[in-house]
Amino acid sequence: MLRTGLPWEMLPQEMGCGSGMTCWRRLRDWQKAGVWDRLHQKLLETLSEAEQLDWSRASLDAGLVPAPGGGEATGSNPTDRRKSGSKRHLVVERRGIPLAIRHTAAHVNETTMLEAMVDAIPAIRQKRGRPRKRPKKLHADKGYDSQHNRQVLRKRGITPRIARRRIEKSERLGRHRWVVKERWPG
Repeated sequence: MLRTGLPWEMLPQEMGCGSGMTCWRRLRDWQKAGVWDRLHQKLLETLSEAEQLDWSRASLDAGLVPAPGGGEATGSNPTDRRKSGSKRHLVVERRGIPLAIRHTAAHVNETTMLEAMVDAIPAIRQKRGRPRKRPKKLHADKGYDSQHNRQVLRKRGITPRIARRRIEKSERLGRHRWVVKERWPG
């Protein structure tokens, strides 16, 4: 449903999920109950125990999504004739495993979300030592370029690798940053 954009009421009955509206209500209720956040946390802890998380660098990006029906986290999309939309923000570790995801209205500026996204990364238990919450480096495109964001990262012990407007080309960070683009088309 979320990938194809198919309306809930058109969900095929043959799938055995009940009606589309029942599925939608369950998804909504599970989201409110924190089921998906707990499941994500458990998945990250399992990957950590198997030493499959690479904290050496992380990448941050956002993608715009049309939302013609509106909703809580929607707003006018500045790149699509002010049509209703939302923005999905994603932080991934070096291999592309999602560490944190957030939704905002489409008009929310990316630079204002960096601190919230870094703070949204949950503390993940390691085989040894304290739980890990911070990557060593964070790669981001020019949308996150600000002195404030660099200070926020340094204060948390993270080396910023943010492309600078009018100075660096985004392609310079590409080989590290594109891992988030692969996970997050848009």
